[in-house]
Amino acid sequence: MAGVRLLLPRRGAPADLGGRVVVITGANSGIGKETALALAGMGATVVMASRDPGRGSAAVAEVAAATGSTDLHDLRLDLASLDSIEAFADTVLERFDHLDVLVNNAGLVLGRRRETADGFEETIGVNHLGPFHLTRRLLDRLVASAPARIVNVTSVAHKGATAGMLLADLQSELSYAQMDAYAKSKLANVLFTVELARRLDGTGVTTNCVHPGIIRSRFARDGDARGWLRLVYPLGAPFMVSSKRGAQTSVFLASAPEIQDVSGAYFVRRHQRLTSPTGRDATAATWLWDESERLLAAAGRAYLPGRGRSTPLEPEVRAGTPPPGLLGPGGA
Repeated sequence: MAGVRLLLPRRGAPADLGGRVVVITGANSGIGKETALALAGMGATVVMASRDPGRGSAAVAEVAAATGSTDLHDLRLDLASLDSIEAFADTVLERFDHLDVLVNNAGLVLGRRRETADGFEETIGVNHLGPFHLTRRLLDRLVASAPARIVNVTSVAHKGATAGMLLADLQSELSYAQMDAYAKSKLANVLFTVELARRLDGTGVTTNCVHPGIIRSRFARDGDARGWLRLVYPLGAPFMVSSKRGAQTSVFLASAPEIQDVSGAYFVRRHQRLTSPTGRDATAATWLWDESERLLAAAGRAYLPGRGRSTPLEPEVRAGTPPPGLLGPGGA
């Protein structure tokens, strides 16, 4: 992100997204649903991904009624399941011959440590490894559809994590605290954006990440959060940002013509901002990418570039080791 000029957003008429295909994860509520409302209102074909069938169908009906769109697609996606991610991606690839925007919006915070069916700690699994795997599965189609965009929803909470926290205990196996795990996963979103932007340079596909604000939504309210967070978050709702306002920067990144060439940046309230120093660490970003690939390969999802598919990996996969200097002063 270093060297990318800071942008002041220009407000004008909404972009015309007619003919564009947009995929949004976590689209059944909160900023995901508001992002779908805005982009459908601009004429986009919107794939609204959600885990719960009832909530997903209700959200699609709401967006259709509000926008008059007849080009909304209600698909199931559970980011805690690699099988679900692959089935979802296969459906998108079969249904659409091009893909213009991917918004990795879904996320969670958990009060207790638990693991996904594939053996990943669930916070890092749902907030990072799931979107990482989904993006890999759809990347060939995005590149073939260029110009295209990838938007990753992160959080200012990423500033509470360090490279040392990622390296020492990425999956919170040594100790677990809900906000430490969440902060690590949000730092992973930032670092994923940095490394993905580097790898996509020259392809016509851009990727940026966004802190939407402290949102008045169902985040931390579905029985998953514990302790002070479960108690304080609802009490703070009157002082939080509405989902509609919180979605504005995601919508901006997905549609604004003035940022079509900006990539690898972090946005807050439609303005470019600096991440934490670790969030700008290119070495940490590369290490995290390699470690994410290793973890997925160990789960039988080795990636074959150019095919957009994973394949079982037969040989034993060697554990990733951090490169020299990655921890930095006091990093551990």
